[in-house]
Amino acid sequence: SELIKPYLGSKYKLTEVPKSLIFYMSKHSGPVNEIQWCPVREQSHMLLSASMDKTVKVWDAVDTGCCLKTYSCHSSAVRAARWSSCGRRILSGGFDSMLHLTDVETGKQIFSSKNECRISVLKFHPTESNIFICGGFSPEVKAWDIRTSKVLRVYKAAVQQTLDILFLPEGREFLTSTDAVSRDSADRTIIAWDFQSAAKISNQIFHERYTCPSLTLHPKESVFVAQTNGNYMALFSAQRPYRINKKKRYEGHKVEGFAVGCEFSPDGTLLVTGSSDGKVFFYNYHTARIIRTLSAHKEACVSAIFHPVLPSLLATCDWAGEIKIWQ
Repeated sequence: SELIKPYLGSKYKLTEVPKSLIFYMSKHSGPVNEIQWCPVREQSHMLLSASMDKTVKVWDAVDTGCCLKTYSCHSSAVRAARWSSCGRRILSGGFDSMLHLTDVETGKQIFSSKNECRISVLKFHPTESNIFICGGFSPEVKAWDIRTSKVLRVYKAAVQQTLDILFLPEGREFLTSTDAVSRDSADRTIIAWDFQSAAKISNQIFHERYTCPSLTLHPKESVFVAQTNGNYMALFSAQRPYRINKKKRYEGHKVEGFAVGCEFSPDGTLLVTGSSDGKVFFYNYHTARIIRTLSAHKEACVSAIFHPVLPSLLATCDWAGEIKIWQ
């Protein structure tokens, strides 16, 4: 993209809150579960989307707002889809319990495997590009190796479902958020794991009785944020013992049972989240105050993500199948 080229050599500048709609992209016939910008900076005009309509789509979300390709390898809702680090492949998983690694250009499956449960979350290892972790409607989370199409390790959590997975820097440890909340106990809601040994490091991280549908890591500081079904985001240390910051809570948006994602801007100054009422909320990371809200969608906005290279370009998606690009 010609628009991205001038920014490739320079350092990312300060993020500002986007004000106007650039593209309105609506080709999905079901809710959009996940969107992700291509991680290869030169190809970051491409946006990936996974939908309940059983498809994965790739869009030119910077220059034209057009759908470039649709992949229909799943027989049921696609809950999770991720770019490979090289930007040439897409890993997807869904309610058909299938895992597919698809070649972006040809649309052919490089790797397909049946998982033992419906898949709700996939994450590639941050430094080992052939390894990913898969979680879903099962007490187990699994690490897979694409080269062998085999499960490397199993992490046993004694829960019913994994909602999100977050690798900590370098990938030696990762966190899972689970549905393990009962009236008398809220341990196991966020679990920290040792990636190599599959040992649990801690399951006493979050003590409030809410599930956490998404987790996100700060790009510069050693902290992470958990979105909670209590209509607030909680801040934690990303180092053992992963203590919660009791002085900061990011509240004002609504979650209400949706898997609403949250993310930091690339410079780490803003925390952005969708909301079940269709708005997007921008928080000052340091003060936890709401800077602005954007009335982005009519249905629940489940994801809002800043572009990795272009300052202040934001993609949002909703429960009606719409994707919008803002600047």
